[in-house]
Amino acid sequence: MNSSSRHGLAAKVRVFFGRLKPHPLPVAGKQRVLASVGAGLGLAITSLFSHWVLGEVNLWFVAPVGASAVLLFGVPNSPLAQPWSIVGGNFISALVGITVGMWIDNPALACGIAACLSIALMFKLHCLHPPGGAVALTAVLGGQAIQDTGYMFAFSPVLLNSVSLALLAILFNNLAGRRYPHPLAAGEPPPPPVAITVSITRSDLHEALMAGQLLDIDEDDLQEVLLKAEQIAERRQLNHGVS
Repeated sequence: MNSSSRHGLAAKVRVFFGRLKPHPLPVAGKQRVLASVGAGLGLAITSLFSHWVLGEVNLWFVAPVGASAVLLFGVPNSPLAQPWSIVGGNFISALVGITVGMWIDNPALACGIAACLSIALMFKLHCLHPPGGAVALTAVLGGQAIQDTGYMFAFSPVLLNSVSLALLAILFNNLAGRRYPHPLAAGEPPPPPVAITVSITRSDLHEALMAGQLLDIDEDDLQEVLLKAEQIAERRQLNHGVS
């Protein structure tokens, strides 16, 4: 291997390992505080309400609800964090996990099939929610207690906690000045097209991201999307002019 090949390989290795370290999240301090406080309050109130209704501490559902809280209060504009996402995603995944656990005795095979079916159904029903995967596995691996509970596990505690946390997220996020649920309704006018006449730099994108809520995208990816959108718009205008 010659010197230039070695230098090229070393550069590729440095780039690869450099990508393992994520960029700092472009989010303002206020949004970090809101996310932390909101998740803490949401989990505390959900746990208290669940304990009051069920009469016992709900240990089965601690991990999935904690993951859901990060999404609902940390990135409330994400499609994965909308009310239907948590309620539908967790509930459907619980039903799938319980059903698969009843029919398949091998835990490893049951976990794989439950996760596969849960994700497929969440995509199909537009309620993809990552903690739903944990719910499905909890239903499969929860032991005799969940097996004895059967499909009631999907209603209580899964549906009960999911609905409670979603309602608290709606209340908290709107009091904090965030639009939640985030998608615009069919009757709401979308933002008008924007004609960009100046070049947008990465620092411009960083400043814009820091001024709003946390978006699940960094400056480099956003710049790539904008460049692609500009190329598509130019091609559309060209085709329109030709026709």
